[in-house]
Amino acid sequence: MSENRSLEIARKLVGLGKDKEAAKAYKTALNEGIEDNPGAELEAALWNLQFGDDYQVSYTVLHRLHCKGLFREEAFSIMTEAFYTPNVKDLKSHYERNCKLLKKYPYFFRDNFVPFEELPILFYPYSDNSYIPYYIAEDRFGDLIDFKEPVIRHHFFHDLENPILAKDIFSQYELEYLNDNVRDSTYVAKENHIYLHYTNWAVFCAYLQCINIRMLLEDKKFVFLIEDGVAEYPIDFKERFGIDYSKFTLRPIGIREVSRLIWHTQLSTHNGGDFFNEIFDNHPNLIVMPSLMLSNVEEVMTKIRQMLDLVKSTQDTDGFVADWDPRYVRELYLMKGRTERDFLVAYFLNDKRATAGLDYSSRIAPALFFQPHFPNIVYMAELDMKGRAALVSGQYDRIMKSPIFRNFKYIKTFTPMRRLTNSHAATVRFMLNSAKASWENPQPDGKRCVVADAVTERIMNRSFMLDPHERLYRDSVLVRFEDGKLNPTATFTALAAFLDLPYTESMTYCSEYGRKLEEGRVGMSIESVYRTYDEYANDAERYLIEYFMRDAYEYYGYDCNYYHGEEVDVERVKELIAGCTTIDGYIRQTYHPVLMEQIKDGKTLIPGKKPEESVEITLDNAQERMDKERMRTFEVLMNGLNFVNRAGQPLYMMPKLKLDAQLLERPIYH
Repeated sequence: MSENRSLEIARKLVGLGKDKEAAKAYKTALNEGIEDNPGAELEAALWNLQFGDDYQVSYTVLHRLHCKGLFREEAFSIMTEAFYTPNVKDLKSHYERNCKLLKKYPYFFRDNFVPFEELPILFYPYSDNSYIPYYIAEDRFGDLIDFKEPVIRHHFFHDLENPILAKDIFSQYELEYLNDNVRDSTYVAKENHIYLHYTNWAVFCAYLQCINIRMLLEDKKFVFLIEDGVAEYPIDFKERFGIDYSKFTLRPIGIREVSRLIWHTQLSTHNGGDFFNEIFDNHPNLIVMPSLMLSNVEEVMTKIRQMLDLVKSTQDTDGFVADWDPRYVRELYLMKGRTERDFLVAYFLNDKRATAGLDYSSRIAPALFFQPHFPNIVYMAELDMKGRAALVSGQYDRIMKSPIFRNFKYIKTFTPMRRLTNSHAATVRFMLNSAKASWENPQPDGKRCVVADAVTERIMNRSFMLDPHERLYRDSVLVRFEDGKLNPTATFTALAAFLDLPYTESMTYCSEYGRKLEEGRVGMSIESVYRTYDEYANDAERYLIEYFMRDAYEYYGYDCNYYHGEEVDVERVKELIAGCTTIDGYIRQTYHPVLMEQIKDGKTLIPGKKPEESVEITLDNAQERMDKERMRTFEVLMNGLNFVNRAGQPLYMMPKLKLDAQLLERPIYH
């Protein structure tokens, strides 16, 4: 195998005494991958560490070499000298400060803290919140730990009959999540502390080097139970501490208490989203509404903010908004630094439909369940310098920039997916019916609906692919519509666990605003699983969708019915485009009256042609342009289904919800 070109350049630059330039070349060599040459990896890591500007590249290489058993002594020595020793003073100071705070805390019952020098784990800083642990007794490094990674990995709230008991939680993010979402005992008029059970005292002490304990102790919500101390759960606070929480009055939910968002994303149109809304409706721990147009929600938020800016005193808050609870208006008015999130929560809390099933006495603050809706989700792709498809979507960008989302501290995201060809055909059916309705019952604005190129839009819609660095998707899962219908118990038990909600009786039926759906509504019926809407999509259209989305079919467990793995070349794609006669026919059918309406007073679209003839020619020309655009798009995808964001970073499939096989009622749908 020939030597890596960047490595060759780096060594030549070293010989020329150009250390910084050599460091850049070594970094490039590491990024290109030289794992098959461990000696060169170590060489590059050392040079980059000494003269480069990105120490994390070297850190990662040294860690990997040690874990592989390669250059273990050298890697350990370098990592200790470069990353641990310069930070050991701060680690010790942080540890001793936490020990001091815990000694004074009333609900911590140990004081024999392990001396810093005897702690069983060393933490090597990687970034401000990230460390790699070194387990002394085992002489090994563990995996990178980001203590503030915005992911909730535990099902804390599965049982709300008793106070929360959590085991060996070291994530700063999860600890803050518990503190922020478990209501104070005085708010719910019952003992409601959070019991943290740590099974190994020395390990618990070791993690005090990294966790910020101070902010977790301020509200005095946590009770620490070490090793066998778990036998004390739950503590009788009246008997032991003289505190009788039952004497307090139940406190209404505050706007700022709602700190977590459950974002039900719109993958595409007709994907089964309404079904999931109907399942989560009436949940006792959710403030939930059916899908709302994002533009309408943003408009309401703007109006509320403008109206609130006119309020001059708390006396002016009565009747501020019709049907709003004056208490919430006053809370908003007096709130410092209020954000769009606060307005959204207040908007939902003041809608009785959204709180129809809410349990105000629950141990936890409710989450806000939100499905912002768009008329359509449209993606475009451009080929980047490396031949990958860079995906761009205006709707995606709008969500990413929305202050409504950005101001929620905790976000759980789930996306329903329906078999793509069925979802596509259902979309065409809806567009066609909407177009007919817009002619039969014209709207005041005079707008007419038409059928768009739903085949290309469906193929390009890859909103199930994630940028792993985007916070709104860091804690996300994809759930199949067919699983929800055919195996509701397994699906919604698993989804409740992912969303950290109790699986309640309200999730066993479909409802809207707290009322069960009447018989005759779709509800839990499985009929829609097998509905293929054959008159709205033909074989060529379905073939194109399956071929260009074959990776999604495989990853999410759908069998292809039209594409069977054969080679597809440009000529075959042209043939398939020409075969899109069903969607093309509906496009022409709905655009024809729009063009005819433009012809008035004997005018024509094309000089010298009769009105009807000019319309047909115009439609033919539009068809030709559309086919060329389809071909241009599909040629990009034929380079390989490798997708990146605007910055060139790879996109990954959203994880699929895993079902408990023991809860399956029917075979898994394929």
